[in-house]
Amino acid sequence: MQAHYPEAFDREMGCTEGELLLWLRGAVKGRPVEAVDGQARVLIDAGQLVLAWHTMPPRQIALMRIPRLSVSFRFSNVDEAPRQAFMRYFDLYTQRGGG
Repeated sequence: MQAHYPEAFDREMGCTEGELLLWLRGAVKGRPVEAVDGQARVLIDAGQLVLAWHTMPPRQIALMRIPRLSVSFRFSNVDEAPRQAFMRYFDLYTQRGGG
């Protein structure tokens, strides 16, 4: 999880497109979502988040292969506090792995 989330940033996520789409409904906490062709739009109060992604080659560590997506996050008309709260929840929801 990041300490601060700017209005626009890119990140790599260790998942497939299908996994991201499955997680998305829960990760946005019931907000309206429209997803089509490598993009999704999430309504947040009076603003929105546009996600865009494309598949990257898998990361290979020894015999393990981890799928990867390059995902861009672009918020518009979303105030600082709601943006930070949204992303903290999104990151916790989509976090995978263990200790």
